[in-house]
Amino acid sequence: MLEVVVISKEHKINEQIRVRQVRLIDDEGGQVGIIDTREALRVAQEKGLDLVMVGATAVPPVCKLMDYGRFRYEQQQNEKDNRRRARTQEVKSIKFRIKIDDNDFNTKTNHVRRFLEEGNKVKVTIMFRGRERTHPELGERILERVAEAIKDIGTPEGSPSIAGMDMNMIVAPVPGKVKKKDSDKDSDTVTETVASEA
Repeated sequence: MLEVVVISKEHKINEQIRVRQVRLIDDEGGQVGIIDTREALRVAQEKGLDLVMVGATAVPPVCKLMDYGRFRYEQQQNEKDNRRRARTQEVKSIKFRIKIDDNDFNTKTNHVRRFLEEGNKVKVTIMFRGRERTHPELGERILERVAEAIKDIGTPEGSPSIAGMDMNMIVAPVPGKVKKKDSDKDSDTVTETVASEA
């Protein structure tokens, strides 16, 4: 019963259609013409299909013969696929200091690269301590090094900004360079299986 209530909000079907005449489209997309609603319902029952109102604003309303349960199932599957594809983009954060050695710089830059490959934006922050704040050019140099190191996969979204004791730069992934998560999981699984068998 609950399903009927949900269905009625989206499309009127069968006995829910309370107009005298409808413009009927058959199950193969062909125009039947304007006929009485009772006649359209009889045709739908003979074919084992539903009469579904698809154009309520037309005069007379447009109705189509279809298997409504199957139509709703396919529509729900498409909506699920669309939600899966529309991945939410997170903003990851990584912090650097003015006095950073090369190994730490490379490690943190690799983290930035990994976040970008996953399709996330990255907020790169330079943290100043004490008098370091009087030399913002040192922070800009580090941000330039980061931008240069990841230029193949990410681009800065504007110039660095200073907020309190921090200097920030947002880096966005380059379209087309993002890994597909589902296929990566599959390939990782295959690699692990092969490694365990060997």
